[in-house]
Amino acid sequence: MRERLGLNLEQAQKLIMTPELRQAIVVLQLSTLELAEYVQQELQENPLLEVRDEEEVAAADDELVDDHEPFEIDWQEYFQDGSDLGYVSVPREERPEWNHQNLLTGQPTLQDHLLLQLKIAASTTRELEIGTFLIGNLDANGYLKISLKEAAACLKVSPATVWRVLQLIQHFDPPGVGARNLTECLLLQLRQREDAPPGTEKIIRNFLTDVAEGRLTRIARRLNMSLPAVQAVVDYIRTLDPKPGRSFGGGQENRYIVPDVIIERVGRDYVVLVNDLAMPRLGINPLYQALMRQEGSCDEATRRFIESKLNAAAWLIRSLEQRRLTLYRVVNCLVQEQREFLDKGIKYLKPLTMRQVAASLGIHESTVSRATANKYVQTPQGVFELKFFFASGVEKKGGAAAAESIKKMIAEAISREDATNPLTDQQLQELLQQQGIKISRRTVAKYRDEQGIPAAAKRRRY
Repeated sequence: MRERLGLNLEQAQKLIMTPELRQAIVVLQLSTLELAEYVQQELQENPLLEVRDEEEVAAADDELVDDHEPFEIDWQEYFQDGSDLGYVSVPREERPEWNHQNLLTGQPTLQDHLLLQLKIAASTTRELEIGTFLIGNLDANGYLKISLKEAAACLKVSPATVWRVLQLIQHFDPPGVGARNLTECLLLQLRQREDAPPGTEKIIRNFLTDVAEGRLTRIARRLNMSLPAVQAVVDYIRTLDPKPGRSFGGGQENRYIVPDVIIERVGRDYVVLVNDLAMPRLGINPLYQALMRQEGSCDEATRRFIESKLNAAAWLIRSLEQRRLTLYRVVNCLVQEQREFLDKGIKYLKPLTMRQVAASLGIHESTVSRATANKYVQTPQGVFELKFFFASGVEKKGGAAAAESIKKMIAEAISREDATNPLTDQQLQELLQQQGIKISRRTVAKYRDEQGIPAAAKRRRY
């Protein structure tokens, strides 16, 4: 077959990702805190952007009505239609000045707490050195993650010396710290308490797996104990802390959620407020505006630079406003769809998909996904991630029920059960079917596990 060269003319549609479009997509999917950092970075890089207060914006409105300039660049319309109002935000409340009482103190770490005790308890410099090494090898839960032989080899001492210092650390607060496994951790706590029922140490040493699996009958048979006595021991063991180090922070463990949107109830209606208090109000520097209006005020290279920065500033302001409007529309649609949830609680959450919201608003599904990514909403029922409202569901008489509402029903049914005869997954399935919810026993078990609720055998009381 002979190959031929030729020219063909055809039409095709392509989506070109311009830098401006890419920026708009990035701005849309940023959370409030991330967006504040992004805007601060843009303020540093773009000299035409500036933060404005209310008086400056009002004064700028009078200067922008100027239709004489025949600019043929893409930001001409920006000045003519009065869009230089900056990023519209809610007026900030006046707050008292910051002082030292407003500063958050750092929480001491587990290592800090133990090193302070070691400095008091260590009798020699060598003990202090070995103890510091061992404390440095504790994980966040307080367990030693290195063997005595490895520690002895690193410190060039005998394992007996390391063991003696470890025993010293194991008497520190919190009880159970410095253990090498769960059994040792519980026994260390047991030795510091005097209220343990008979048989506790035997069960900890030999039957922890059976305790975890709820096999109390087997323990009673092996130790020749009554079921109530075994139940009392198991209840006591569960009062011990399997992770004694978790009560201490890691120095930077505090995390705070700033809701991006607030839903407030006003009378019988709900009002959607986009939380942009953390956002500065942006505008265009008037000095550069004046330079662009004056012919011959700057050379061509400078003019092109100012034009590019002006276009970037105008696009950023419009992107911020578009983000606010898109987020408002999406959340407002969620309010309409999930009205029963807002009124009555999580049991009334409805199944909802992003495709349904996108079709209702006339936008693309990916836009809804970006608008709800990494964002939280404050509602009368609590603070939730926006993705929480897009819940899957199962069939129900007269409609459908969301997975979260079914989980709530399961948890409530278990909270009301008879502890001596707990509800099995089959019985929970039957209870849900009586309410018109078609669900399998396997799905009931899945929803129960996702809430951290053990099976009926493990919940049984004797």
